[in-house]
Amino acid sequence: MIYKDYADNRGAYGVFFCNAWGVTLIELMATLAIISILSTGIIPLSQVVYKRTRELELRNDLRLIRTAIDEYKQLVDEQIIPVDKGKSGYPETLEVLVEGVDLNQAVKVKKKFLRRIPPDPMTESGQWGLRSYADAPDSRIWGGQDVYDVYSLSDKTALDGSLYRDW
Repeated sequence: MIYKDYADNRGAYGVFFCNAWGVTLIELMATLAIISILSTGIIPLSQVVYKRTRELELRNDLRLIRTAIDEYKQLVDEQIIPVDKGKSGYPETLEVLVEGVDLNQAVKVKKKFLRRIPPDPMTESGQWGLRSYADAPDSRIWGGQDVYDVYSLSDKTALDGSLYRDW
């Protein structure tokens, strides 16, 4: 009977001792070392990809808002949008671009320039810095007369070394 248990390659409780498939501690340690080496390379790369994606989103949002401001100004210059004398011809706030303005045409038409104001992807608040036509080009304080330009309020540095607020 004892001879038969050894002949079947079974131990005391019917557990196989010979030809057993398993993983040794050394194999587990080697696998863990390989995975940790790979993860140390992937994590920084994924952070760069995430930052680059946010930078692309910032560029697209700035282009979208600035294009809407330029289109508004062009319609004012063509006298399609009525403005008071002495005004610069730029929208008073960004909300004007979303709410729309009545055009000087035979049929009353309301022109909207943006569906919504995109949030600033580089700041947690999502607020944009505003610059009016009367402000200095490097001013960080909005005069409040109109919206001539927008910029990011983030003080962080981009991948190319420039500051986001200077874009």
